[in-house]
Amino acid sequence: MTFLTLNFKGALLTLAMGMAFFVIGLDMGYFFVLDMVIFLVLAAIVTVAGVNYKKRIGTFQKYRGVSNVLANGLVPLIMAALFFWATKYVHPTIAMLMVIGFTGSVAAATADKFASELGVFGGLPRLIFTSRKVKRGVSGGVTVLGLIVGLIGALLIAFTIQTVAYKLGGLGSAYSFNLLYAIMSITIAGFVGNVVDSMLGYYEEKGVGNKSTSNLVCGLVGAIAAIAFYIILI
Repeated sequence: MTFLTLNFKGALLTLAMGMAFFVIGLDMGYFFVLDMVIFLVLAAIVTVAGVNYKKRIGTFQKYRGVSNVLANGLVPLIMAALFFWATKYVHPTIAMLMVIGFTGSVAAATADKFASELGVFGGLPRLIFTSRKVKRGVSGGVTVLGLIVGLIGALLIAFTIQTVAYKLGGLGSAYSFNLLYAIMSITIAGFVGNVVDSMLGYYEEKGVGNKSTSNLVCGLVGAIAAIAFYIILI
């Protein structure tokens, strides 16, 4: 099911990025790969959920390619690269923050996927800026159900941080890792990233940007917000 929604080139790029995560992730490589695999599996599950209904209303898109893989995977890859750099040349504390940023970007991508794929079951969406009802599948439209399941998607990814909590706590004595704050920060960041994606979707309908640029910004917001929220909380 992991590759069910990817075309051949998209699947190849995903495999290549997976190897890159494993190499530059050093001792955290397995976590980076694990999180991306979980995202792919969850994305496939919500994509095929209610497939007949989605085909009927015209929102089903089975195959996604290189642009979609890059839009969702580039920011996590950058965060993993920054983790490598911080581990080798800066300070373990910064490396730990990059892990949180990485997880925040994946949480945002997952929240967006949950909201777009499952939100269509929540009635007609409303444009995020004007509250005007629009057809299902229109960029910038949100439903209450979509926001709720988006938050759940972000939370699912946030909980994966506990798999490396013991390592993060030992990376540096100058910065004490707090698992609860990390989960809270990543979840909120994922939700915020999803909302920003919907905001950008409003402008997509006006010809400014596209789904790939919105997904890219969504992941970037998730990464930055997760780091910022964690620093504030700690």
